[in-house]
Amino acid sequence: MKTNTAFWEEMQRLIATHCIVIDRPKGQPHPRYPGMIYPLDYSYLENTLSGDGDGIDVWIGSQHHKTLTGILCTFDTLKQDVEIKLLLGCTFDELESIRGFYGSEMKTLYIPLGHP
Repeated sequence: MKTNTAFWEEMQRLIATHCIVIDRPKGQPHPRYPGMIYPLDYSYLENTLSGDGDGIDVWIGSQHHKTLTGILCTFDTLKQDVEIKLLLGCTFDELESIRGFYGSEMKTLYIPLGHP
């Protein structure tokens, strides 16, 4: 269990020490898919690196925005691409809105904070 605790502590430290850049505000359409409207602020952690070469993706919910609530693993079945998204201050209803945003081609797995 200590390893899992250390993982979550390091993730929280990462969030606390990097600026969150909101590049796709809540209510705005996706730049390539205008029918997809962001249900929450979609952002990234500045000066970090994700598997796609960009910053680590972050969804910001209505609760305290610097509090990690979990990680969403996404699998795009069309592009054959896997990524993680950090969820900050997200409620269960907001998590479900995010999942709905991704649609049927994107499979998701939610790992709540502290999951073994």
